Amino acid sequence: MSAPPAPDAGPISPAAATAPTPTPPHAPDLALERSAERTAKAAARGGGHPVRLRALDGLRLLAALMVAAYHYGGRDGEIAQAWGSSPRAQFPTLSSTFAYGCLGVQIFFVISGFVICMSGWGRPLRSFFASRVSRLYPAYWVAIILVTAVFALPWVAYQAVSPSDALVNLTMLQQPLGVDRVLGVCWTLWAELRFYALFALFVVLPGATRHRVVLFCAVWTLGSAFAEAANLPLLDVVLMPEYSSYFIGGVGIYLLHRFGHDALSWGIIGISFLIGQHYAIRELWHPANIDAFSYRSAVGIIGVVAFGYVAVTLIALNKLNWANWRWLTVAGALTYPFYLVHEHLGWVVVWVLHQKLGIPSYGTFALTVLVMLGLAWLLYRFVEQKLTPVIKRSLTTVRL
Repeated sequence: MSAPPAPDAGPISPAAATAPTPTPPHAPDLALERSAERTAKAAARGGGHPVRLRALDGLRLLAALMVAAYHYGGRDGEIAQAWGSSPRAQFPTLSSTFAYGCLGVQIFFVISGFVICMSGWGRPLRSFFASRVSRLYPAYWVAIILVTAVFALPWVAYQAVSPSDALVNLTMLQQPLGVDRVLGVCWTLWAELRFYALFALFVVLPGATRHRVVLFCAVWTLGSAFAEAANLPLLDVVLMPEYSSYFIGGVGIYLLHRFGHDALSWGIIGISFLIGQHYAIRELWHPANIDAFSYRSAVGIIGVVAFGYVAVTLIALNKLNWANWRWLTVAGALTYPFYLVHEHLGWVVVWVLHQKLGIPSYGTFALTVLVMLGLAWLLYRFVEQKLTPVIKRSLTTVRL
């Protein structure tokens, strides 16, 4: 998990074409902005709304299911306690494939770069801030409370964090503050928050234009390389070189979607992929070792990362518009709450289904995913749909 995993892929704001007339050196930007406006209008259906990219919702869910497969059957740790033995013993054939599921996070980051550029284009800073806060926090708060409460039950073997740490977790700033995490996946949300802050400061605040977004991508790419070379903790925290290329790649793909084929957009995508696969290999590859849980080949890692880039690019180029099924919209809505709750609460469900009820491994796996999707629907229906518009409206209308 937009985490994954998380932002909404709303339609392009009509305000994207209302920027003031640029000065002559930026005349190509104006032509491209007008071209983008014509493209959006040509793609619009009844009511003037652009076609929703439902395939992107489906890709979100696929990335979340990849991460769930990794957490349930592609690694050791607490999940082995839930199964009663190593997942490698439970899934002797598929455990090595499930191990690649952790790369769903990289796919999430690419999607996030695309969606945040889309949703932030032509939006004032206050509206962008309200949209992000109202989208991320309601389900997150409830997930923190649920996991803390379940882990506090006397019959649950997993240890809950302290009450003080649980309260800090509600801010989503527990990782930089060095506080124990309630949700294992929240490290990805910390990366998302830093991306939102950078994009808001350097693109949304001054106003999104193609020229400014291209410059943002170029400066962030070079800055990330400098941060890696300098080995300064502050630069690493701000520029996050190990993740930046995925967000930048998603932004480049959105430029392709909005303005069509051009060398700069393809260059941003290509360079970000080349850097991204390097970091994926560095973090996830190791020499073959019989004592390790699994072995991910370099070719396999590169292939999964490439799949994420290619899939988002095909969606951006409208090559997957045939996947326009309405249920994909619901799938996209469930992805974020599913991503939040599936790991830790999944441990408890696996333990109950497999060890207490004796359901076989593959049946337990499938049922656990279904239970978590059901819980995600409840969070979406009774938490997000109720609280998100209230919080968004409150933050949008507050007087500074």
